[in-house]
Amino acid sequence: MADGQKTSGAAKKAKASTPSTVYARPAKAPYATDFNCSHGRLYPEPDSRFRTPFERDRDRIVHSSAFRRLKGKTQVFVAHEGDHYRTRLTHSLEVAQIARSVARMMGLDDDLAETLGIAHDLGHPPFGHTGEDVLDTCMEGYGGFDHNAQTLRVLTKLERKYPSFDGLNLTWETLEGVVKHNGPLVRYGAALTDLPVAIQEYVAQHDLDLETWPGLEAQVAAHADDIAYNNHDIDDGLRAGLFTLAELREEVPMVARVLGEVEKDYPGLDQFRLVAETVRRLIGVWIDDLVWESGNRIAAEKPRSVEDVRAAGKPLVGFSDVMNEHQAVLRRFLMARMYRHWKVNRSRSHAKRILRELFNLLLAEPELMPPNWQQGGDGPKGQRTARRVCDYIAGMTDDFAIDEHKRLFTLER
Repeated sequence: MADGQKTSGAAKKAKASTPSTVYARPAKAPYATDFNCSHGRLYPEPDSRFRTPFERDRDRIVHSSAFRRLKGKTQVFVAHEGDHYRTRLTHSLEVAQIARSVARMMGLDDDLAETLGIAHDLGHPPFGHTGEDVLDTCMEGYGGFDHNAQTLRVLTKLERKYPSFDGLNLTWETLEGVVKHNGPLVRYGAALTDLPVAIQEYVAQHDLDLETWPGLEAQVAAHADDIAYNNHDIDDGLRAGLFTLAELREEVPMVARVLGEVEKDYPGLDQFRLVAETVRRLIGVWIDDLVWESGNRIAAEKPRSVEDVRAAGKPLVGFSDVMNEHQAVLRRFLMARMYRHWKVNRSRSHAKRILRELFNLLLAEPELMPPNWQQGGDGPKGQRTARRVCDYIAGMTDDFAIDEHKRLFTLER
């Protein structure tokens, strides 16, 4: 601008709104997972010129059929009970966002953390954990059912879109993180044969080092899951009228403290905005604690590589003892007031009957399934039909399971 030239009002306003500090992305830590050193894919493929291997993994998951179906799968409520409650899809996106943000703050590979957040619930059947319990009971004697193993099965076998292989052919690091996000699977004297069949079968051809802890990105994604569902279940529970703000304030001190801060900052705020702001701040409190505590653990352990992380013998990402105590209080509240609420119990009971009756009928008469589900299958001959039926049901949305049950058990006039 020339000397003496006046600054316009718009320019003054723009200058005034310019932030005084600019966010700088932390440099990658030496213990972050490096995509340049990836263990690769089971079936070798040329690298992309424009995307890292973990970005490609994320994109393949987003374009998968299983990911789309998450919009019709719920965690607590059945899909037809309302449009505002969180589904597995919205939950997965929330987990991915938190995981990406935390990973970036910690100097980790945020693409991998986001990918794991997006993928972590792909194996869940309809009707949340109730559906998992029913299928596990139905599959007793046929190899059982585990949602984590089913996620691996979806990613490596059930998605069939590529001409040269079944599954999505994701990187070793993504599959490791999906399977081991809660820690090693082979420890404390456990044997490989104690694991779900889907995991046993896959690691026989692609070893995922089940005895070690996963990379930090997977550990971050696991805790992002806790942050998302703990805090967003508060929102959904209040919206559904399963408990009141007064009950929450009285029984969960951490929530009461943050709620009080919001009321102090915004006197007279309507309840909808009050709850939204409280949940937003609670998520921030959890994230701050996770980053702080994890930083302390990493500083004490001093890992110099991702292999040091895997060999540490303990998790290097986690909440502080104080936050774990707060989490326990909140979970006890949600268990009593929400997950075991009589209205939720009714929906759970109905869901159990639907899935149990579907499984028993289709196991006895597999010819009732669509043609593409009547052939193939894994495991010994006696287990193949059961596994096909289990895969078919596990892929259903809530509404599809309800409608399929009506089609098979209700004689329409």
